[in-house]
Formats: sequence, structure tokens, C-alpha cells
Amino acid sequence: MTSPRWAQALPLLAVLGSVVALGIGTSFAKQLFPQVGSLGTTALRVGFSALLLLLIWRPWRWPLSKADAKSLLRYGVALGCMNLMFYQSLQSIPFGVAVAIEFSGPLAVAFFTSRQRIDTLWIALAAAGLGLLLPLGHDVTSLDPVGVGFALGAAVCWATYILFGKKVGHLHAGHSVALGLTMAAITVVPFGIWHAGSALLQPHILLYGLGVAAVSSAIPISLEMVALKRLTPAAFGVMTSMEPAVAALLGLLVLGEQLTGVQWLAVMLVMGAAAGSAATAKPEPARHAADELVM
Repeated sequence: MTSPRWAQALPLLAVLGSVVALGIGTSFAKQLFPQVGSLGTTALRVGFSALLLLLIWRPWRWPLSKADAKSLLRYGVALGCMNLMFYQSLQSIPFGVAVAIEFSGPLAVAFFTSRQRIDTLWIALAAAGLGLLLPLGHDVTSLDPVGVGFALGAAVCWATYILFGKKVGHLHAGHSVALGLTMAAITVVPFGIWHAGSALLQPHILLYGLGVAAVSSAIPISLEMVALKRLTPAAFGVMTSMEPAVAALLGLLVLGEQLTGVQWLAVMLVMGAAAGSAATAKPEPARHAADELVM
């Protein structure tokens, strides 16, 4: 019989494992940039992720209406563009900073769809964090404006991805995620082929890309499904708000990316806004297990 203590710890460990796996996968993916660039890396990561989830979920087993197919197309294109923008941003700004800026997308969705007074506080925290990160005429230790622009573009894509995802929320998570990632792969792989060409076909590159996809997609999604069955959406959102800090730590340990004190403060403010928004949100149906698949 499972002990009560283990039953309580399991979903928390599952979310932590998911966030860490996402961060590790992205940290290792960035090391492919010298060989195939950010576009080639995105193509490998998203392409192999789609193949893995197609094999795991076999979405052809479920019927799909014409309306749902159109919604999944928009959902997948938004997911693909989000990944393209995010990996482009990683070329010139630190991992943890990119994740913190990208978090403004789902935060904006939460704020604009809520009418609670407490959300003013979370808006203020997020704005303060972004104000410390964005190059708005003050010294942000030379954060590249182009990289910041791509991270903001990824935030917009993440917001649209969430909105389109709600339209397919009635489908089985495995069904929508597998088909959504397939549409994302169709969107991004041509860019990778255009940029990297035959370099993508080198055996060691393919094997590395497959490993990155497994660590950053199949493992996190499986762990998040375990967590979502046992946690409320609010608790799940609070726990996943640690992503920017985990990304910053992995950027330091794996990639040697140093953040300044001001940048760390900005990351913490964005995390506080994300955690507070999730904790005070009104209950709604659980999200897809892939709603946190941002890296």
C-alpha cells in the first residue's frame, strides 16, 4: 500500500522532475547551435518530439472533427512559432532571462481573463521584473535587444498557444498534444532544413537531437500527467512558476551563463507574479499536460 507521505510527495516530485528535465533538455539543445544553429536545433527538437509522441499516443485511434482539426492546426502553428522564437532568443541572451521574459505570455492571458483585484499586485510584480530585464534606456548589462525581441515574440506565441489550446481542451491530452506537436514540426522543420541543410542528417547530430527531444518532451509530459491527476490547477501553476529559476541555475551549471544581481531579482519577481497568479486564480478545468512545454 502506498504511504500517505509518498502519495503527497509524488506529484510535487513529478512537477520538479518535469521542470528540471525541460531545463536540462534545453540546456543541452543549446550546445547544438554551433553545428546546426538555432533553427536546426528547433527542427530536431520539435521534429523528434512529435515522432516520439505520435508513437506513444497513436492519435489516429481517436476521431477528429473538421472544426477540431482547424483548431489543432492553429494550436500547432503557435507552438512551433513559440519554439522558433525561443531558441532564436537563446542565441544572444541567457537561458534564465529568456524564460522569465517568455513567462509574460501566460501571465498576460491570466491577467486579461481575470477580474480579481489581487491580480493588480501580480501585474505590478511582473512589470517590475520585465522592467529590470528589458533594454528600455537603462543598463541591463548589455542584454541584446534582438534576443529580447525574440523572447517577447515567444511570449506572444505562448499566449496564443494557450488560447488556441483551450479550443481543443475537450480532446484527450495525448491526442491534442501529439497532433499539435506534429503541426508544430511541420511548421519549424522547413526552417531548420533551409538553415542547416545536410548537417541535420549527421548520425551524431540526429542521435543528440533524439536525446534532447526525449528529455525535453516525452519525459516532462509524462511527469506532468502524473502531477495533474493529483494536483489542482492552481497548485500545479504555482509549482511550475519555478521554471525561470531552474533555467537560470541550469544555464549557470551547464552553459556557464552568469546572471547579475539585478537579473536574478527580475527572475524572482516574475516567478512571484506567476506563483501568485496561479495561487489566487479561480478554479477551472485542468490544463493540457503540455501547457508548460515552452522550452
